[in-house]
Amino acid sequence: MTDQALLDALNARSGGQCELCESRAGLRPHAVSPGDDTADRSVLLCEECAARLEADELDPKHWFCLKESIWSGVPAVQVLSFRLLHRLRAEGWAAEALDQAYLADEVREWAMEGLPSDSADDGATKTVDCNGNELADGDSVTLVRNLDVKGAGFVAKQGTRVNDIRLTDNPKHIEGRINKVAIVLKTEFVKKA
Repeated sequence: MTDQALLDALNARSGGQCELCESRAGLRPHAVSPGDDTADRSVLLCEECAARLEADELDPKHWFCLKESIWSGVPAVQVLSFRLLHRLRAEGWAAEALDQAYLADEVREWAMEGLPSDSADDGATKTVDCNGNELADGDSVTLVRNLDVKGAGFVAKQGTRVNDIRLTDNPKHIEGRINKVAIVLKTEFVKKA
């Protein structure tokens, strides 16, 4: 794909605005996966986002826009947003956005590929249930109390089984589905089934 064809495709997809902050100034393509300059693997960034992306330290104030862009329907935008939020996870708002974000399995795998592996973090903190049993991706858990599912309008009853859970970056939270709704659960309210 030529540079102009890529720019045209990204402009058409984004409506002519930065896919992270919605600015219209100095738009240019950015490959989310270096070496793969296709529209599916690229995002359209404004000159400010592109410059700040390359900085050694991210300015948290500029990146509040990630709270919205993480919910984009475009996988490349979700991946870049996830990676940036991961770099900013020491900020409370970024950690909360990561905890609430839901990425399809293949999108999450792609996002994780671009994260540095921190050998100091590997296995340092395990995700455990309310009884101290270690949890892993794909496990089933049972709720140990009634939980009001905010925004979904129902109460998940004690004893409800949640199959095929996914671990998050926060060892105190897991992702699962109840009544076909993807939610984040605190591990203190579940036990391994």
